Amino acid sequence: MMSMKRSKAAGGFTLSEVMAAILVLTVAVLGTSAYRYHATLDVRKADLKTTGARIGCLLCETWCGVGDPNSFNPVSHFGTDPAIESLTAPQGPGTPSGHMSLGTYKITVDGVDYRATLFWKDVSAGLRALSVIVVWEWDQQTQSMGSNIPISKSFRLTTYVTN
Repeated sequence: MMSMKRSKAAGGFTLSEVMAAILVLTVAVLGTSAYRYHATLDVRKADLKTTGARIGCLLCETWCGVGDPNSFNPVSHFGTDPAIESLTAPQGPGTPSGHMSLGTYKITVDGVDYRATLFWKDVSAGLRALSVIVVWEWDQQTQSMGSNIPISKSFRLTTYVTN
């Protein structure tokens, strides 16, 4: 009788091994894409918040440095850079109770609109608190940010001057 030798199977992958490899690669690609997407969103949020904080700082420090804080007008003081437009009170963040409003303004930086409200309060004789609230992502249809301004979309800064 002849003996038959069984030939060795050629090296390769089974269908289940190929499917497992495809699954692992798909999960890795989707995970990387999701990570990049959320990282891009976080960069945009950080950019909005940083610009809002800089606007608040610019307004507050300029207001503090003006000779008469009651006559400060950002529209005439800054001119056209950045683009500042005076608004009515309901078109921006509200003034806290007990404070006097100096005005509400729309400031456009790099095509993004920020709303700022300037207000002050005499804390004691000869000491005045000057405050600025800057918000972004203002809802154009309802002219509001809802009932409460989210902390993540606003910046408030207060400085004090002697009068």
